[in-house]
Amino acid sequence: MAKQKTPEELSLDELRRLLVERRRNVRKERLEHYRRTGRAVRLAPVAPEENRLPAAVVNTPDGDINDTQPTRRASRRRRWFDRILIAIEVMAVIGVIGLVLSALGLLRTLNEEVASALEQPTLTPTPLVMAVVLPSGHVPPDAQGNTRPNDAEIPEHLRPMVQSLANLPVPTPGPEQAIRIQIPAIDVDAPIVQGDGWEQLKKGVAQHLGSANPGQSGNMVLSAHNDVYGEIFRYLDRLQPGDQVVLYTQMRQYTYTITRTEIVEPTQVEVMAPTSDATVTLISCYPYLVNKQRIVVFSKLQN
Repeated sequence: MAKQKTPEELSLDELRRLLVERRRNVRKERLEHYRRTGRAVRLAPVAPEENRLPAAVVNTPDGDINDTQPTRRASRRRRWFDRILIAIEVMAVIGVIGLVLSALGLLRTLNEEVASALEQPTLTPTPLVMAVVLPSGHVPPDAQGNTRPNDAEIPEHLRPMVQSLANLPVPTPGPEQAIRIQIPAIDVDAPIVQGDGWEQLKKGVAQHLGSANPGQSGNMVLSAHNDVYGEIFRYLDRLQPGDQVVLYTQMRQYTYTITRTEIVEPTQVEVMAPTSDATVTLISCYPYLVNKQRIVVFSKLQN
């Protein structure tokens, strides 16, 4: 009988085998204990793995091996089904994104429409020129100097309106309104009256009702005769750019500088339109003793 070796005499491999054997015995004893106490059930023995064929491999009648088992077909169907589900999910996500973008675009359009509906348009005031023809128009004076307004200048269908404008009340002059005009270059020094009707033009230089006052932004329109009632604007055609027009109020004086001169038709009332700058427009009949046109001199505030 061989002598049993002590642990110190065993080699490393022998110690390892001894340890594995002891562990196997311990597990076997524990399993037997579980079976005795009803905590484990013995199952049918399973054939060794090398004696079993793969689950997806069977023998066909002719001896060939066929691997098209239901498990493989099921796995293939599942892969295709998963791919279809992924495609559906991707299309659903794309559809949701499209709906969100469409909703945002619709919301933006609605907001723009609401904003445009609520936005008040910027109204550009239409210049109100209460005249059909330029002031100071009259027929040429006779040998005695008599004259009268030239109604032939006014279109027939507008004459009732001109008559109604002539009846407008003349406002009482205020401290900011002009009371006198001087044009040194042509020796003009005359009073200024409010309103440019026929009777006002007999008294001096007439300011068109509603036009700007001296020094104010806007167009101050002044007119006078050139061949009757003092011939105040007789020499407007001699004015040159740079000449001065001085206006006086009860408080102070304002100096304007001539910029240009034009000869226009009596119906070109646009020269009386308001301006953004402080300007003065001088108007009289033209030519002298003919009076078929108007001479218009434009000036701009200097100080």
